[in-house]
Amino acid sequence: MQRRPIHPFVDWRSEFRRLEGAYAPSTMRSYHADVEAFETWCNDRAMFPFPAEVDTVCRFLEDQGRTKAPSTVRRRLYAIRKVHRLLRLPDPTHDEDINLSLRRVRRGKAIRPKQAKGLTRDYLDRFLEIQPDTPRGLRNRAMLSLGYELLTRRSELVALRNDDLDERSDGTLRVLIRRSKADPFGAGRIAFTSHRTADLMREWLDLRGQDIDWLFCPVYQGKPVNRDLSTTTVKRLVKQAAERAGLDAAVVGEFSGHSLRVGAAQDLLTRGFDTAAIMRAGGWKSVNVLARYLELAEHNVWA
Repeated sequence: MQRRPIHPFVDWRSEFRRLEGAYAPSTMRSYHADVEAFETWCNDRAMFPFPAEVDTVCRFLEDQGRTKAPSTVRRRLYAIRKVHRLLRLPDPTHDEDINLSLRRVRRGKAIRPKQAKGLTRDYLDRFLEIQPDTPRGLRNRAMLSLGYELLTRRSELVALRNDDLDERSDGTLRVLIRRSKADPFGAGRIAFTSHRTADLMREWLDLRGQDIDWLFCPVYQGKPVNRDLSTTTVKRLVKQAAERAGLDAAVVGEFSGHSLRVGAAQDLLTRGFDTAAIMRAGGWKSVNVLARYLELAEHNVWA
């Protein structure tokens, strides 16, 4: 089949606007970064990126595999596939040689995914205790406690709004998590809090006031600001709490914004909940992903 000619500097970025609203902003950012990496790699080698030859894509994937994780290489393949489809060009990514290149990448770097340290209940109690009695400290207590009990991802926690909370007759809270990485179409999942978390939330919301729609917001000079938080705020909050708690620097480095979710899942396992119940609580779709979180907690179950 004759190759369809196309200018090497095709404006694929404008075509990506067609994806807006259909994919999460984080997915869009990844697609942009991955296609730019492929385009730059091709230009540096005087290769034609659009449409790409099968051999070009294979060489790119195997070259990326020398320094990138297999999951990153696979994601970049998906981005190359998407941009060819958007440009209505022949798609080179389904050739069997592509599959062979991916297998070489995976076999050449057989490493276990790095696991964030679980922020279990013991750590949570310590991290809550050391928060200062300031507006930011009140917010941080509420964020840590709610994120732990809802097993939220970072993006889920900062996306919560006032309308997502309902107070129950017993004083606890019912929370609607509207959209997540595993729920792109917003079916949502329901979660519930303890009395302690509900009290921390009420204390924070009383200080924050009623004029801010976001459940959690930045605090500057002691005053809440009417805008949302970035997901990096969750990571920074967890690490700063670990530092203030006096943990060793190596231990602090093991915590991440995902630690709340990991630690809560580990605690549920040690309390006797089965995998199906934990998956429902945290909105997991893959038992393989959850299994990695639970590995470090399993020895406590039989201790």
